[in-house]
Amino acid sequence: MLAVPTRVRRGWAVRRRLRLLVALTTSLVLVAFLVPLGLLVRQVATERATTAALREAEAVAPLVGAVDRSTLRVTLEQVAGDDRQDFPLTVYLPDGTVLGAPAPASNAVDLARTGRSVTAETDGGREVLVAHGGPQGTTVIRAFVTTDQLYAGVFRTWAVLGGLGVALLGLSLLVADRLARSVTSPMDRLVAVTHRLGQGDLSARAPDEGPPEVREVARSLNALAGRIGELLTAEREGVADLSHELRTPLTALRLGVDALPASEEQARLTMAVDAMQAGVDRVIREARRPIREGAGAGCDAVMVVRDRLDFWSPLADDEGRSVEVDLAAGPLPVGVSAEDLSAAVDAVLGNVFAHTDEGTGFRVALAAREPGGGAVLTVADDGPGLSDGARALERGESGHGSTGLGLDIVRRTARASGGDLHAGSTTPANPANPANPADLWDVCAARAAVTSPRSETRGADRPRGADRPRGADRPRGADRPGGAVFVVEFGPPQA
Repeated sequence: MLAVPTRVRRGWAVRRRLRLLVALTTSLVLVAFLVPLGLLVRQVATERATTAALREAEAVAPLVGAVDRSTLRVTLEQVAGDDRQDFPLTVYLPDGTVLGAPAPASNAVDLARTGRSVTAETDGGREVLVAHGGPQGTTVIRAFVTTDQLYAGVFRTWAVLGGLGVALLGLSLLVADRLARSVTSPMDRLVAVTHRLGQGDLSARAPDEGPPEVREVARSLNALAGRIGELLTAEREGVADLSHELRTPLTALRLGVDALPASEEQARLTMAVDAMQAGVDRVIREARRPIREGAGAGCDAVMVVRDRLDFWSPLADDEGRSVEVDLAAGPLPVGVSAEDLSAAVDAVLGNVFAHTDEGTGFRVALAAREPGGGAVLTVADDGPGLSDGARALERGESGHGSTGLGLDIVRRTARASGGDLHAGSTTPANPANPANPADLWDVCAARAAVTSPRSETRGADRPRGADRPRGADRPRGADRPGGAVFVVEFGPPQA
């Protein structure tokens, strides 16, 4: 049974991989771009603050040699009180006097006393030192830049850059998803068409859309589906024509039977001709059907099996065969059409009549299949059994001159519904075969889990001869003679 998902999800995996690839690639590009840019922003901010502090310190330097100490002190106090003043200024005179904002002399100040203007990192920020030489020695003007002033606006700029990076990443993922969808959507529709073709819907065609490669695959698939349809149509027409040719000899045979005097033998021949005519008509209908019913087909197994038993019972009575019937009481829906199930039951029962002697009884049981639903049909006879159950199911294998196709048809019908066919023997003729237990009938009865069986014995009241046991007198359990057992499992109808 071909398992077909209800919804094709293959495109999601492709789209997810494409999004992941684009996300990784975009992230690498953003990191390579934004990290250096963020470092550059920080460097520009620190240099801007340092340059502003240096300008203020250099603006005070000309006053050092032009005014006296008291005037310089008053000037520094006025500068410190100005709201436009951003950086505290300190002046270290050559004699060690400190004017302006109080600050201890650091090693950098001692270095600047040598006449070199320097910039040094210190606790809480950065000090910008300007050396001004004079007759009494070198005066050092210090402008202090706090950490907040150094990195003013840096973190805000970093946040903007981070948000921009996230926005670009999201935009790239959106574009990648749209691009992936344009590729995977036609592929999803293409896969859906292949599943429909696999189910037997040969009218399914793939749309000619998507990238050029996908369109080429769609065109090739459509051509293949069309060719398969043509071949199947030709095959069906050939089989139908061949079957139709059989109607002419059947008509002649019917005329010959009708010409016989009315008797029991004439009635039996008429029934056989009717059955053959119905079989030929069924072959023609099957051949002309566009396709075998798929997952939506179904029928009541109990009704079909009972109908086929009614068909075979007259022949069983005529040959002196006792028939034990054990059918489930309620309906058992199976995922097989009524015609296919009838053909399968006929093939199994016909196998009993064809390969066992007259007077050989058989048993038919139909029960619910658990778990999973469906039905289990078991047919066991009192014949010589099977030497190799697996070989008996091989297509074309027959040890009695038949075509060997009947059981293969049964197996294919069962598997199409999600079940299978099993064959074994209750006779110990082949003890080396572990697939055939000593009493496969009892094993199958246990598997069937019959809840409300309908049991009856057909043909038990018909005279069988002095040495032939009647259906009611036939041995049971361990005293029952061996024979072939066929267990056919049919799955439930598919939604």
